[in-house]
Amino acid sequence: MKFTVDRDPLAGAAARVSKHLTNKPPIPVLAGVMLRVDGDNLHVSGFDYEVSVTAVMPVTGASAGSALVSARLLAEITKALPDKPITVSEVGAQVELVCGSARFTLPTMPVEDYPALPEMPDSSGIIDAAAFAAAVTQVAVAAGRDEALPMMTGVRVEFDGNTLTMLATDRYRLAMRQMQWSPADPGINTSVLVPAATLRDTAKALAAGGGAVSIAYNGDPAANGGMIGFASGQSTTTTRLLDGANYPPVRSLFPATYNAEAVLPVAALIEVVKRVALVAERTTPVVLNFTADGLVVEAGGGEEARASEAMDGVKFDGDPLTIAFNPQYLIDGLQNLGAAFARLSIVDAFKPAVITPVVDGGEQPTYRYLIMPIRVQR
Repeated sequence: MKFTVDRDPLAGAAARVSKHLTNKPPIPVLAGVMLRVDGDNLHVSGFDYEVSVTAVMPVTGASAGSALVSARLLAEITKALPDKPITVSEVGAQVELVCGSARFTLPTMPVEDYPALPEMPDSSGIIDAAAFAAAVTQVAVAAGRDEALPMMTGVRVEFDGNTLTMLATDRYRLAMRQMQWSPADPGINTSVLVPAATLRDTAKALAAGGGAVSIAYNGDPAANGGMIGFASGQSTTTTRLLDGANYPPVRSLFPATYNAEAVLPVAALIEVVKRVALVAERTTPVVLNFTADGLVVEAGGGEEARASEAMDGVKFDGDPLTIAFNPQYLIDGLQNLGAAFARLSIVDAFKPAVITPVVDGGEQPTYRYLIMPIRVQR
């Protein structure tokens, strides 16, 4: 095996593969990245029985062959090399990388021990890559990170005709985003539960290439053992689906009516919450005091350090009330709105509140972020 390739495509592919692989694989070869030359193309692949990643790029001076090397080392080396073409060749039991005057050799692992990569299922539909990545970012922020509750670490993706809906929750907040896509079957009506971290990283990587993303799945969509794949250009990613058969009916958490509503400038509120939260311990909430005069944000209390700041530009409709939130959860929701102004809809100080972007023309917002309040003693 031998080829010459530009640094950036190889470094990007190696970084993607390395990021998705587990740090402690059950067998050593699963920590490797497969380099396979076929004609004038290089296939860079990784697979750990959960996630597979493949990127294809053109090369010159190619001779066919395959080699398996450490994904972490290849990613670190290619990132550090100068911006010049890299010549890669297999020499005995090693792979040699030459870039300008820099030369590295990496030991190889047995190619025959590497598992076969899963095949990409037939496409179920396509969606704009940039819009998909933005929507995934909005929703994945609310997914749980506790591996003891795997269902909460996923994003539920619902396909209903040409409408695609994504939901995620960690039990303290809930994000939901609806968007349009182009299904292969206009009558499609199903759902899958995708690991949030993999979905977020994949959508971001595929969006960098622009164009459209093809989404495909196989197996029982709601059950453990199914698989979903994403492809754009010359890059593909597949991942095992989580068991979503008993996913809770989270849509029912959104209140039907509200007793108060505030319209707030997003950037200003984020800065105020960050400043006030400087005196708060990790589990200490920030308190929002709404009156006809506007909003005062507070944190701390008792013998602890305290902070408060009044905000301008707030429109409030309702009886005066006080409501408290986890500051980071509140910031996460605001940062992902994609709008200059947020609408905070409130039932009372003890029921879930909902943040939506303020949109023009009376259109219904496609993104909703529900956040549970924290009880505080006043």
